[in-house]
Amino acid sequence: FGHAQHALAAADVALVASGTATLEAALTKTPMVIAYRMAPVSWQLMRRMRYQPWVGLPNILSQQFVVPEFLQDEATPARLAEALLDILQSGPRRAAMRQRFEDIHRQLRRGSAERAAEVVAAYLDRGGPAPVASGAQAMALP
Repeated sequence: FGHAQHALAAADVALVASGTATLEAALTKTPMVIAYRMAPVSWQLMRRMRYQPWVGLPNILSQQFVVPEFLQDEATPARLAEALLDILQSGPRRAAMRQRFEDIHRQLRRGSAERAAEVVAAYLDRGGPAPVASGAQAMALP
């Protein structure tokens, strides 16, 4: 456990279940295919409540299909293998995917220095540490 980032960084391509692992793969710049299957009842509910066409975090953050997604009955071994081989055999496609992952990484980092400066400035304005808080409240500014 705890070695997923190393494994992803060493991989040429990855098959990833939808969820936070897709963001982890994107942040390691690993080209991937997303697959996800769930209980039929859950799938029907999700399809009815779907607010966007993407399920993978890299696609959601990009607002486009950067990573192929195979959901439910589309997630067959043959289709997944074909998609993985397509990415593996296409240098330009892998490069484009990695570039988009770099864009996502920059998008997520943007403003972090400014946010840190605001926290320090608020600390200095108060003349000392803020009252002890937990969780998300600990990062809240006055």
